[in-house]
Amino acid sequence: MNKDTAQAREREALEQTLTTSRALLGIVARSLAGIPDSVSLPQFRVLVLLASRGPARMGDLAQLLGVHQSSFSRTADRMEAAGLIIREQSPGSRREVLVSPTKDGLRVVEEVTEARRRDIAAVLTRLTPSDQDRVAAAFALFAEAAGEPTAAENLVLGM
Repeated sequence: MNKDTAQAREREALEQTLTTSRALLGIVARSLAGIPDSVSLPQFRVLVLLASRGPARMGDLAQLLGVHQSSFSRTADRMEAAGLIIREQSPGSRREVLVSPTKDGLRVVEEVTEARRRDIAAVLTRLTPSDQDRVAAAFALFAEAAGEPTAAENLVLGM
């Protein structure tokens, strides 16, 4: 394959991926419409991390979110006041604080995930079984290239 053909294929793949990302973003936006106004997008991201990984240290959460620990501490204050998380002293170290989701926090994640699942299922039903398989394989390949752990790997990791 010559250089021009390779570049054209890469551009086409990029444009198609951007189009698909917009479709997925629409699904994500609709699923988030159901969360209470009191839950911000960054707070929802914290809840997703806690729901998938379990209790975490404040510093680890701040690092995963790419924010300074003091900034995350203010977010955690608001989330705790809203009844979405609880903070407790770590049994292993008195200096560490563990953050866990509350039942209300987990409910928010479950409701959004279920709304997303319904929307994606509705899209997939418009495809043939063969095309559904192709979509699943393409998304798995994309997620792998992006470094996203698979569902099976998350289970092994306890997520």
